[in-house]
Amino acid sequence: MHRITKFCLAALALACLMSPAHAEEAVRVRVQTTLGSFVIELDTARAPLTVANFLEYVRSGQYTGTIFHRVISNFVAQAGGYDQKMAEKPTRAGIPNESGNGLSNRRGSIGLARSGEPHSGTAQFYVNLNDNAALDPQPSRWGYAVFGKVVEGMKVLDDIGAVATGAVAPFEKDAPLTPVVVQKMEVMK
Repeated sequence: MHRITKFCLAALALACLMSPAHAEEAVRVRVQTTLGSFVIELDTARAPLTVANFLEYVRSGQYTGTIFHRVISNFVAQAGGYDQKMAEKPTRAGIPNESGNGLSNRRGSIGLARSGEPHSGTAQFYVNLNDNAALDPQPSRWGYAVFGKVVEGMKVLDDIGAVATGAVAPFEKDAPLTPVVVQKMEVMK
């Protein structure tokens, strides 16, 4: 069976499990960083493919030892793609963009980072440190898919958003000068 088919079947199974009949069982992920921990609640109903993709990376340990490599005060804190040596971590293929799901890039929401190609999101994610409606889809372009929200520990993200940033190779700007490391991510029971 092809990898894409397996992924789609897994996403469909997760979407079925998270249907309204199972909605009371919200999926939460605890993120432990060097500056403290925060908890994300995932929206399996509105972003089933993105949530399934994210959970697969969480469960595989992809995020352990990654850094927040892009931090822009009052905008976003982005992580999940680079280790502490600034080496890019390998990922699976990009997934379909679910930015038209009705969720908005508001303060505390979590979104899937991507390149300029709309269906290129893989493992990198960001947390909105402010309301960022400019990242939402528009009639003339794709947006960035929101798939959850911070439900505990927003102060930790505000602290991350306040770190000193600058040029740290390979980044020309916006990289924390003192690394903020994701020590562990785990699905909460």
